[in-house]
Amino acid sequence: MDKKYELTEDTITCYGRTLHRVRAIKSFGGVQAGELGGYIENEDNLSQEGDAWVYGDAQVYGNAWVCDSARVYDSARVYGDARVYGSARVCGSARVYGDAQVCGSARVYGDADIQSSRNYFVAGPLGRRDAFTTFYTTKSNDIKVACGCFKGTIDEFVSKVKETHGTSAYGQEYCGIVDFVKNYLNLIKE
Repeated sequence: MDKKYELTEDTITCYGRTLHRVRAIKSFGGVQAGELGGYIENEDNLSQEGDAWVYGDAQVYGNAWVCDSARVYDSARVYGDARVYGSARVCGSARVYGDAQVCGSARVYGDADIQSSRNYFVAGPLGRRDAFTTFYTTKSNDIKVACGCFKGTIDEFVSKVKETHGTSAYGQEYCGIVDFVKNYLNLIKE
């Protein structure tokens, strides 16, 4: 198997673990040969196949695994036994850990706190664009939403849906899924 990246000597220590910055050794999926990425503990954390990549100051360690076309950006951390795969994106200061699996078209942003796969829900295709919408819990136990270019709280999302779609079929579709998701994500807090 041809490798797509290598571990560099640029390291950081995270909870007693040494993480290495990665460098692409060939171009793939928008990443150019020579481009520096984020930090991983070892090659078991980031697939050498596919277009998966870790960017910026993002960190992947422990038994965590990023593969397929998944991307981890900014200062996000993926650790424990977590899996990020498919075309999923984890960004901002999000944490994905424990036995969580973030996959498919999921988009987890900001202060997301995903400890298990029950901390987020992806719905779709929805709306006029047949897009996927990700609902997820945060470190402060709020529910946030990523839908197209919208990123915000679930209440801000409902307001935007009502402003944009009113009581149309699309508005009803989005509001119906919001009611379900509020119950679904709040059940895990009990």
